[in-house]
Parts: sequence; C-alpha cells; structure tokens
Amino acid sequence: MKAYFNKLGLLVLLFLPVLLPGQVKELQVGDTTYYKTLIPEEKQGLLRNMSMIANMRFGLRNEFYDGEFTRTRFTMEQFRLEFRGQVHDKVYFRFRNRYTKTPTTQSIDNIFGSVDLAYIRVTLSNKWSLTAGKMCADWGGYEFDANPIDIYEYADIVEMADNFLSGIQVSYQVAPKHSLTFQALDSRTKSFEELYGEQPDMVESKVPLALVGNWRGSFFNGKFNTIWSYALHTEADNVFMNYIALGNQLKLGKLSVEYDYKLSMEDLDRTGIISGTVPDSLYPWALQNCLYSEHWLHVYYRVNQKLNLALVGMLDFASWKDDLDPQKPTDDDLIRTAWGFIPTVEYYPFDNLNLRFYANWVGRIYQYSDYAKERFGAVDNNTGRFTIGFVSPLAIF
Repeated sequence: MKAYFNKLGLLVLLFLPVLLPGQVKELQVGDTTYYKTLIPEEKQGLLRNMSMIANMRFGLRNEFYDGEFTRTRFTMEQFRLEFRGQVHDKVYFRFRNRYTKTPTTQSIDNIFGSVDLAYIRVTLSNKWSLTAGKMCADWGGYEFDANPIDIYEYADIVEMADNFLSGIQVSYQVAPKHSLTFQALDSRTKSFEELYGEQPDMVESKVPLALVGNWRGSFFNGKFNTIWSYALHTEADNVFMNYIALGNQLKLGKLSVEYDYKLSMEDLDRTGIISGTVPDSLYPWALQNCLYSEHWLHVYYRVNQKLNLALVGMLDFASWKDDLDPQKPTDDDLIRTAWGFIPTVEYYPFDNLNLRFYANWVGRIYQYSDYAKERFGAVDNNTGRFTIGFVSPLAIF
C-alpha cells in the first residue's frame, strides 16, 4: 500500500504542469524552462513598498440589558481590509474597506459607505503634502485617532458621526514633532433630505462642506502629546455645526494616560440622540440647537511584553438648548447623561506578531432628566457585554 501511494504522488508531481494549463504559461528561454508569474517581473519591485493588512477583531459576546442576560453569540466585530503603499517616490496611496458594514453607494460622494479610505497623497516638499480622495476626517482626539479595531466601544459623538469623508487635505510639518493639517471635506455622505428629512423653514446648502484644522504636537521627548482640532460644518443655509476635540496623551514608561474632551455645538441635531429621544408625534423632524459634550479617558499599563491592562471611562452629555417646547424647563437643558466603562486584559502571545487575545466588560449606563422621562417617556437603562476574543492588524505582506 505504501509503495502504491509513493507511485501516485510521483505521478501527480510529473503531471502537475499539465493539470494546471490555465494557471501558468511555459516559456523557453535558452536552455531554461520557466513559468511566467501572475505579477510581471518588471512590476514585482513595487511590492516591496506596498502592504496588505487585515484589521480584525473577533470575539464571543455575552450580552446583558438592565442586568438581565439576553444572548451569547460569536461575532466579527471588525474586519477592515487595507492596501497601502508607495507607487512613486512622491505618491502614496491607501485603500481600506469595511466588511462589517453594508456596501451602499452614498448619494453625495458616490462611493460605498463601507469604504473608509480611498485616497492618494502627493509629497510637494519636505514640509508640504497634498491628499485627495475619501479620507479620515481629522477630528482630533486619541479615541478617534486609534485604529478602529483597538476601540472596543466608541463614546456617543464619534459613534454617531460621519468619520470618513471625501475631500482634500493639505499638511504642513511645522517642526519634527509638530504638524498642521487643513481639510475641506463633504459635510456628509448622504443628502440633506436622507439625513434630516423635511425640515421646516430651512433650505439645503448648495455647498455642504466641513472645514477642519488639526494640530499634532509632542513635548518633553514624547512624554506629552496632543491632537487638537476644530471643525466647522455647513448643514443648511446659515445652519452650522461647530466641533472641537482636544486630545492629550501622557506617557510615563509602562503607564500611559489619554484624555479627550469633545464639544459638538449643532444648530441642527447631527448627532441625533436628542431627536431620537423626542417622539415623532411631537416634533417629526430633526431638532435644533443641540449641544453634546464628552469626556473620554483611557489608562493602560503594559505590565510586560506579554500582558497589558487597560481601563476606558466615558461620560457623555446631551443637551437641548432650544425653547421650542413650552413645557421644557428653562433652567435645565440636559436631556441625557451616558456613562461608560471598559476594563480590559490583553495578552500578546508572540514577540514578532501584533496579535493579542483579550477579555473585557463593556458597560454603559443611560440616565435621562426628569423632563425627558415625564414629557417623552424616556426610561433609564443600562447595557453590558462580556467578550473574549482576539485583535490583530494582520500584515499579509
């Protein structure tokens, strides 16, 4: 029997080129027989400057609502496939698609909403660069600046925002550790009507843009770092959103602390939490004069090369500044307060691979004002989930 399998294996090896005629083409060059590669040899040098990365987070979730267990499930929490590289000494490209989001073409920028990034960056000089395409809006803050697979749960403002928008960006390297970026982006990916519906006494802007300025700084040999930004959105004629994000990072050896303060002042409720609280039977449109503010804290301690301990804390406030409702108290604009906490243990089994296994609890507590409870029927609630899984920006090449 062993001799039979040995002969069969030899036959397979002998006839393999014949069995795969559609995959390779045999060529004769002198006395050498070789097979033409799928990627032409003259193009293979480009691969040295390119990368393909599978950004993945997968886990077993155990979910709870108001303290009651609801279900257990395996879920691919994040899968974003990315290609990037240098195609010229002055031209860099990046493409990333999210496979955990429905690929629907957006009416404004004419590209799938599941596409995070699709841009090129041209180096103009040793200090200036120009980027064009669909890109990450440079909102500022360390929560938003992180790879999405590293954020187990976003706080309210980032979670509800359009974070990847089409436009252009100009970057200037002020000093080795300080840079400025300026962006002109589409204010949204959907049309005004799709996002807000029919709004009374409001005219859609013909130039719905977001203008973003961002400063990244580093001090004291990298021990203290900043990502600060300001953004102005045009939502409709004379209707704007002002967004400020102040991200700060302190690195003290094994201990790192990141703190973001975010403030979103919205003439029209872009975040949507307050409009979602008010029943359509009372006001069947997006509300005006809304204010969202947020504190986000991330503390992590790298015990050793294998073990990391982390804690995230979130505090979100949603306020309605308008006096549209005659029953609304004049001295209290707060509608909802949301708390969040995420203790996490992460284990890195390999020294030369950025792959980690994690276990964490994601807890959220939502508390409404007396006005929201009595007028809109809002009810306090809390959610939680315990997850065990893995995270990796898996570099394929």
